[in-house]
Amino acid sequence: MMGQILLITGATGLVGKALVKHCLAEGYTVHYLTTRKSKIITQKHHKGFYWNPQNNTIDTACFEGVEVIVNLAGASIAQRWSKAAKASILSSRTEALALLCSTIKAHKFPVTQIISASAIGIYPDSKTRYYDEKFQGTDASFLSSVVKSWEGSLKPFQTLGLKTTALRIGIVLDSNEGALPKIMSPIKHYLGAALGTGDQWQSWIHIDDLVQLFMFVLESKLEGVYNAVAPNPVQQTELTKLIAKQLQRPLFLPNIPEFVLRLMLGEMRAIALESQRVCASKIQDAGFKFEFLELEPALEDLMA
Repeated sequence: MMGQILLITGATGLVGKALVKHCLAEGYTVHYLTTRKSKIITQKHHKGFYWNPQNNTIDTACFEGVEVIVNLAGASIAQRWSKAAKASILSSRTEALALLCSTIKAHKFPVTQIISASAIGIYPDSKTRYYDEKFQGTDASFLSSVVKSWEGSLKPFQTLGLKTTALRIGIVLDSNEGALPKIMSPIKHYLGAALGTGDQWQSWIHIDDLVQLFMFVLESKLEGVYNAVAPNPVQQTELTKLIAKQLQRPLFLPNIPEFVLRLMLGEMRAIALESQRVCASKIQDAGFKFEFLELEPALEDLMA
């Protein structure tokens, strides 16, 4: 809806930057929250506001005229999972939502919907299962427990009468940031190899499709949980091979065994080794059309 004011948290991250750029180009006004005062800019349609969920500080002017919040706040999971890092990965997600909710409640701001990032890490590691949003199982892994708490933090918004939507995002493929440049780097230098057994499923999405998916949910006013992944997950070996093909580099090294990844990454190796084959049918059935359904054209586009 042209001219609508959106409030976006996590606007300076990989997904946030792409989403903000798209929204401004489409005629939306974007208010964004940042924990760094140096990142605050004030333009006619693009305004920054300071917040610090850790100590419950928020500039309530950010809510002026806002009907929809897009929540992307959260510390990166791509860091060594020390005790402190784990605490920050969890609290940065739950505290952000708690502060938004309590502020809306206290000031009775007329927000109608919150669309929040979530993650496919909620699904247990499995080489054989094909996960859709109806899956109700439990998993003791760190990522799964984070996502459960993260999505649980959306429930209080429902009691305030807001539509709530959680988008379970897979591996976001982007030319400049995130997973793709990290995987490309060793392959470029003739050091590429698949990770672990190589048969773990990786559910991915092109950054442009993810931005369009957020916009589709916003404009269609969808609520509930949706997987935000392309319809065709691939196994790790296939991902590595297709990136090598684009870079025109050979792959001659053996797979990197798990014990090496354990030494290099510690517990964070779960990001590379866990297998989640995730289904995109629910969002497609709602009418969303992916531009990049298969990995090879997505990589061609991003690595051109």
